[in-house]
Amino acid sequence: MKLIIFDCDGTLVDSEHLCNLALHEELKLLGLESDPTTLLNSYRGMKLAKIIESLEQHYRTIFPEDFESKYRYRMNNMLATNLKPNEGVEELLKSLDISFCVASSAPMEKILLSLKVTGLLNYFKENIFSSYDINSWKPEPDIFLHAAQSMSTDPEDCLVVEDSYVGIEAAFNANMKSAYFNLNSTMESKFNEIQISNMSDVLDIIQVCKKSVTR
Repeated sequence: MKLIIFDCDGTLVDSEHLCNLALHEELKLLGLESDPTTLLNSYRGMKLAKIIESLEQHYRTIFPEDFESKYRYRMNNMLATNLKPNEGVEELLKSLDISFCVASSAPMEKILLSLKVTGLLNYFKENIFSSYDINSWKPEPDIFLHAAQSMSTDPEDCLVVEDSYVGIEAAFNANMKSAYFNLNSTMESKFNEIQISNMSDVLDIIQVCKKSVTR
């Protein structure tokens, strides 16, 4: 194992509820009923354009042209005032003795805001990659392959840490090992991922990989 690739939303930072709460509020302004938890469970890890397209089909309507910009404005305000890192993340980053980076489906502006607000930005410096920069989104593998290439690491030497099965599928498609971070329950493995409930478990995965290499 030579490189850890972290997703951002829901993995490094506890942003998913806030993002879907903002979406719920914008839908409410249009007179559309929704539930933040249901939105989260339905659209975790997906590209925003795909989410909006799905919601328009669900509600059988076309959203105003400024829906996305208003949503992002509300979301960024919520992130700036309420966002926190996930438990154990900073301790993990301090403990890592191998390279690591962020590869997210979010716009770079959102990634940087999230990492800055939570005090994690200095850990990653320039090692931050956005799907918007390469015009490819999970479950396509391109963002993870782009991150690995930029970090001069072969895909088979990478571990992806994700909180969504869209991301886990992208890691599988990139021929990378993956850890599915899920606080609530254990789900059936779909893509040979390792399931974890605490960020400290990443260190255990690294140690197991090191031992398997030295045998």
